[in-house]
Amino acid sequence: MAKVLVLGNGAREHALAWKLAQSDLVDTVFINPGNGAPFPKPKDVSLDAASILAFCEKESINLVVVGPEDLLYNGIVDEISKHVRCFGPTKEASRLEWSKANAKSFMKSVGIPSAEYRTFTNINDATRFIEEISWDGIVVKASGLAAGKGVVVAESREEAIIAAKEMLQGKFGEASNEIIIEEMLVGEEVSALCFTDGITVVNMPLVQDHKRLLDGDQGPNTGGMGVVAPILHFGAAIWEQIEEICKRTIEALRENGICYKGVLYAGLIVTAKGVQVLEYNCRFGDPETEVLMRLLNSDLYQILLACCEGTLEQTSVQWSSNYACGVVLAASGYPLNYPKGNTITGIPESNQHTVVFHAGTKQLGNKTVTNGGRVLCVTSTAPSMSVARQRAYATAEEIHFDGKFCRTDIGLKHCLRNTVAYADSGVDINEGSLLIERIKSICDRTKLTATDYIGGFGSVVDLLCAGFGNSQIVIGMDGVGTKIAVADEVGDQWGLGYDLVGMCANDVLCHCSQPLAFLDYYVTGRLRASDAVVVIESIANACQTAGCALVGGETAEMPGVYNADQWDLAGVCVAVRDPNWPLLPLKEKISDGDVLIGVSSNGLHSNGFSLVRKIFERNRIRYSEPCPWNNSTTFGEELLRPTHIYVRSVLPVLQSGLVLGAAHITGGGLKENVNRILPDDIKAVIDCSSWQIGEIFQWLQSVGPVDACEMMRTFNCGVGMVLVTMKENVDAVMRLLNEHDEQSFVIGRTQKRSKGEDQVELVNLHKCFHGKYSSSSARKINVAILISGTGSNMVRLIESSLKPMSSCRIAVVISNVPSAKGIETARAMGIRTTVIPSKGAPSREAFEELITKELETREVELICLAGFMRILTATFVRRWAGRIINIHPSLLPSFKGAQAVPLALQHKVKLTGCTVHFVNEEVDAGEIIAQASVPVYDSDTVESLHERIKAKEHELYPDAMQLIAERFA
Repeated sequence: MAKVLVLGNGAREHALAWKLAQSDLVDTVFINPGNGAPFPKPKDVSLDAASILAFCEKESINLVVVGPEDLLYNGIVDEISKHVRCFGPTKEASRLEWSKANAKSFMKSVGIPSAEYRTFTNINDATRFIEEISWDGIVVKASGLAAGKGVVVAESREEAIIAAKEMLQGKFGEASNEIIIEEMLVGEEVSALCFTDGITVVNMPLVQDHKRLLDGDQGPNTGGMGVVAPILHFGAAIWEQIEEICKRTIEALRENGICYKGVLYAGLIVTAKGVQVLEYNCRFGDPETEVLMRLLNSDLYQILLACCEGTLEQTSVQWSSNYACGVVLAASGYPLNYPKGNTITGIPESNQHTVVFHAGTKQLGNKTVTNGGRVLCVTSTAPSMSVARQRAYATAEEIHFDGKFCRTDIGLKHCLRNTVAYADSGVDINEGSLLIERIKSICDRTKLTATDYIGGFGSVVDLLCAGFGNSQIVIGMDGVGTKIAVADEVGDQWGLGYDLVGMCANDVLCHCSQPLAFLDYYVTGRLRASDAVVVIESIANACQTAGCALVGGETAEMPGVYNADQWDLAGVCVAVRDPNWPLLPLKEKISDGDVLIGVSSNGLHSNGFSLVRKIFERNRIRYSEPCPWNNSTTFGEELLRPTHIYVRSVLPVLQSGLVLGAAHITGGGLKENVNRILPDDIKAVIDCSSWQIGEIFQWLQSVGPVDACEMMRTFNCGVGMVLVTMKENVDAVMRLLNEHDEQSFVIGRTQKRSKGEDQVELVNLHKCFHGKYSSSSARKINVAILISGTGSNMVRLIESSLKPMSSCRIAVVISNVPSAKGIETARAMGIRTTVIPSKGAPSREAFEELITKELETREVELICLAGFMRILTATFVRRWAGRIINIHPSLLPSFKGAQAVPLALQHKVKLTGCTVHFVNEEVDAGEIIAQASVPVYDSDTVESLHERIKAKEHELYPDAMQLIAERFA
């Protein structure tokens, strides 16, 4: 195990040590001279090369990491790297930072964009230049190292002259013996850091520092009052310029004979003319490092070693997708004079969201006290910048010391930027406005007296004005469901409006009410006004058929919730009824001997499409193929027949007083809709042979194949409405229906119901489906399940195989452990079992040969491992290649092997899960079939996490088995 020495005493060094300590390759991290952070500090070791090398030899240090810039200027890397690996550039390479004059000359010579400038060592020359230039703004810089404070952005020529005079008179000592006067550039500043081994350059996420002391970027410059990352709002072109600047810098240095190894930090500004360099730093930034270490997912120790050894190209550098915010807590008086020794309280323990890094602190007995201007840096991460910022400031509020000060606007502009850039998230407000304008006219033509209006916050229905003085309102809501998926695949959404209005209007009709107003809910991942108009015009046409007004609704664009091509449709129908009309169902009047009249449907309407799609997928039938009973109609056209709207034809019948109850036959079929209108002591006996079931239903039942009872529970099977009437009124009701062009037929009678009897009894089921259509692919493949224990996954696989639409049957369950409880469970479920003990077998090969013989006897085509605690030989795996699948409790390729769940907790991941994969010769390395994720909580134990993963396995494994079985079938 390695030992690392970090040189420095700020929050940057604490952050580096914190990240290095997470490496599996690192045993101990020292910080010299260190601060109040909980890391060991060498005793009596100064920051000269000799003392450091002596300590390195004594402690067998493997790597030295240089933090502050003054050590680079002193040539510490040159000396230490002769004996110990040392991360950081040499003195000559770091001249880019410790001589800004040199850096400007370098940039100009190699074509790296930067501001116009001149260098001066004489105040008279500098003053004359400032008075003569015509720049819009002037920046005065000390050429040497000034701890981040040697820059003045002058607001006037006078201020620029004063700053130049102060610097040249020694304000920053030797650092300002030479100054730079440059043109002020206008744009957004950003920090670009990268790792480099002198050849390969790996950029870090962009970071934004807040240099000024006060909110709103006011006050004097500081070493940095806060920082946020990543900065993502720049486009690809800007990012490419940034990468090119970093790469060109390292390349140009190499051309000049300088091999730059370490971190290069380019202070940039994004202007209207592109990206330009403000300055170079030759080390990790502070406070930039604090947030970058929070976002780095890879092993920092391995990255730094690779930079030293020239192998960065072979090293993985991965970053979190989270955001990070760092808030600096400073002492009063910073950046000038500030007190030291004030007690600090309230520093929390680090957690997955927040880590507090020590800067100007030290331990005094059992207390932590202030020992610098910038005292602490509070860092928090989250999936959004706003939440990361909230967490950082909430923690900052808990920390106390006399004179504590911080800016209150760190990261604020990025939160504001995110709120106004709505279109960037995928929501196009302009497209939504265009849609409203285009559909207003469509809605106008459906408008009725008393209904008003689209575009407001709601729609007013004036019942008195509509002629329903003391009326009741009836409201119905429904959706179209997965019929949308069929319509999308066929490319015809025109009839979906009728489906939506029909589903809602037919429901409220059952209470003898007149639809008056309709509202739709259209939601999509990406709004396309042209597509939406087709659907909404269809809704408007359907509203006219139903006699109601389309008064408005909601059109929602929800990227991230729906994919760009996904959408859904729902609606609400508001109906009114005159109090003199029958309030159906009249349950108190329905009695033994009443008659059930079926009103013909127009096809499937809008129910059962999940089963329909499964049948088409399993039988590999395209919607464009012609129907076998009518070659002039395709399956797509047949399936998309719009829902029949019964309002104009059936409402007069209901108003006549001849009907005791009406049921709209939707999901659940006759059995689960007719019961809703019957009193508890009455049942309906329906003769399924009393009407002719349409060919589409006959075909689905045969080709599925689908059990006849399941057909009646899933589809309307040709009956869209059921009316209950007294025996003496049957002819009158059917005559009224016929007058309104509805086909009707008597389908059953009501009878007294005994306790425990079904409320809807279907008779002659065996006579209603003729079975003349044959399935094109109804074969089930034989599956074997191998277990060693209780077999909880085995149970779910067996249950899945027993479903009507399953593509497989479990031919045998094999256990290598005679006492495995799963054997008894499988037998109880009616599955053939066999035990082939692995213990006592002459060899693994002999044991597997017995398994193979059993598999071949049962004609097994697919093997599912379900808690089978034996590693299979390469011979067996090759013999059954592509025919063995297993499930593993992690998101492979992460955390292979038996310790997957403990490893997930040990590595503090936030997401794990399970993976179904093919089995090959290497453990847990076969092709992935399916995965499902499970969140990891702070409170999780191995047991609690394993239970949640197991629950997800029970869902995923059966689906994956069916998927593979369908391929083989």
